[in-house]
Amino acid sequence: MLTLCYKYSQALQIPTTKTAPKLFPYSSNFEHCRSLIMADKVVLLSAWTSSFGMRVRIALEEKGIKYEYREEDLWNKSPLQLKMNPVHKKVPVLIHNGKPICESLIIVQYIDEVWKDKSPLLPSDPYQQAQARFWADYVDKKIYGCGKKVWTCKGEEKEAGKTELIECLKLLEGELGDKPYFGGENMRIVDVALVPFYSWFYSYETCGNFSIEAECPKLVAWAKRCMQKESVS
Repeated sequence: MLTLCYKYSQALQIPTTKTAPKLFPYSSNFEHCRSLIMADKVVLLSAWTSSFGMRVRIALEEKGIKYEYREEDLWNKSPLQLKMNPVHKKVPVLIHNGKPICESLIIVQYIDEVWKDKSPLLPSDPYQQAQARFWADYVDKKIYGCGKKVWTCKGEEKEAGKTELIECLKLLEGELGDKPYFGGENMRIVDVALVPFYSWFYSYETCGNFSIEAECPKLVAWAKRCMQKESVS
């Protein structure tokens, strides 16, 4: 509806003057129209292939937040997508009350801060918060890049990517330890950051000719445990 309003206002060249209400009785300009449409709404722009978009969906589901999902074509981005994230032009983008929030981990933390009453994703202790943010950032900076080398590269570069990916996963497994989740008894931000990449494990194993379960059995057991949660599955 927002896109239609935007296109309609552009086509008619609606001015921000007193004549505008004749076309839109309840708004004097496009920005007001936009705020009316988006008020009290949560909209997620993402793509089904995006592990980063999955993070946001899991966080929203964990919190029980009602939202509208809009699938984006990554090769033909919508005017709304480009308008809401003009800097990186990437998904996901969360639109809350008409205002965009970009970058998946920032979105997850925003969700946790705005909807505090259910399923906290960050611990209350400042030091533990800092540690959780560190490991979520580690996942962000390492797993996607290493994994991509495994399924896109060849020869020595592929082997280097595989070695680095295994090392990263083992390091994360060490941080998990014997806890059910990275957040302890409950799934929290590190779990939300990492678990979407479980959907890529089969690709990594097939392209890299190795077994993640053989290398990191506790991590795979953790992933399967997460998959039993409705918010993840």
